Amino acid sequence: MEIHKFMIKRFFSPIEPLLEPNKVLVIYGPRRVGKTTLLKELLEKTSLKFRFDSGENIRVQEILGSNDFERIKEYVGDNQLIAIDEAQQIPNIGMGLKIIVDQILGIRIVVTGSSSFELFNQVGEPLVGRKRTITLFPFAQVELAKTYDSFDLDNRLEEFIVYGSYPDVFLAKTRQDKSVLLNEIVDAYLLRDVLALDDVKKSRTLVDLVKLLALQVGSEVSLTELAQKLSANVRTIEKYLDILEKGFVIVSLSALKRNLRNEIRDKRKYYFYDTGVRNAIISQFNDPSLRNDMGALWENFIFIERLKKCSYESMFSNRYFWRTYDQKELDLVEEYDGVFHAYEFKWKKENVSRPKKFLETYPQSSFEVVSRNNYRNFIV
Repeated sequence: MEIHKFMIKRFFSPIEPLLEPNKVLVIYGPRRVGKTTLLKELLEKTSLKFRFDSGENIRVQEILGSNDFERIKEYVGDNQLIAIDEAQQIPNIGMGLKIIVDQILGIRIVVTGSSSFELFNQVGEPLVGRKRTITLFPFAQVELAKTYDSFDLDNRLEEFIVYGSYPDVFLAKTRQDKSVLLNEIVDAYLLRDVLALDDVKKSRTLVDLVKLLALQVGSEVSLTELAQKLSANVRTIEKYLDILEKGFVIVSLSALKRNLRNEIRDKRKYYFYDTGVRNAIISQFNDPSLRNDMGALWENFIFIERLKKCSYESMFSNRYFWRTYDQKELDLVEEYDGVFHAYEFKWKKENVSRPKKFLETYPQSSFEVVSRNNYRNFIV
């Protein structure tokens, strides 16, 4: 069954109920995940009088970045809603938005940004108490399940793992089309945007870092190890990792370190927001039967889909991986109200013994294996 992307209901659609008078709704997320589509859907259906602009508009940049109340007030006019796409392109946008919500009674504002690094830095302090923030990801399984039944999604599981779930990629008809789109996303948008952040000078180092992380998905790495492999200093690697996270390329997971002396403490795991992007970075779109990295890809896929579900459904928790120096490990530990819930992610069916040492150390904890047989309960 073919379904157009506009028929696939996003978790926050419609977004109009999220708008509040004299508040700014900030929608973060990488390019081409559907932020502009959400805005256009809002504007097509709203009864509010609105102004819609792009942050790339030079005139808009000049006005909203001016801090001149009279010019900004004239820009708003008698509109009840201001919508700005890619707002991070506007210098000093945070102060401009603050002037609007503080001075114009009843105004509603929604802005999008493809870089939380740039936009958050600009709107963070000026809009304290004046904004709500949501993050839009590539299609989540929890969203697709509202359009497709579980049989259809299970049949496409390997496709999701290899090609990810960016909307355009998901809807492309052939594998060749999917590969082309993913390479375009990586080359023309994702890395270009990241390289433009925070005056990144050593572009080769950053690109090599991304490739190294792609080859080490699911493995623990340290800043020192990464710096040594890339012949860079630790501060540079730390800075670039931060930029990659705020640019929606990767997400990090720290180690749980509470009770045992031999729990690993100084390493982190890194996952990609989209497995298709990860595979495009290393130019590997092989079928699962021909791959030797399916365990790592499965771990990345399940982790990020769980992250999407928790983000969308406001399921707040602390997240860790757990490993000891004598090789005892767990892929994910979620902490709710001081209680640990541990998970192992297994692509191939295999017997997994209960983590005796972990359960002895944290006796109130639970443990579960997430496999192809039960994964939907975990991410939908």
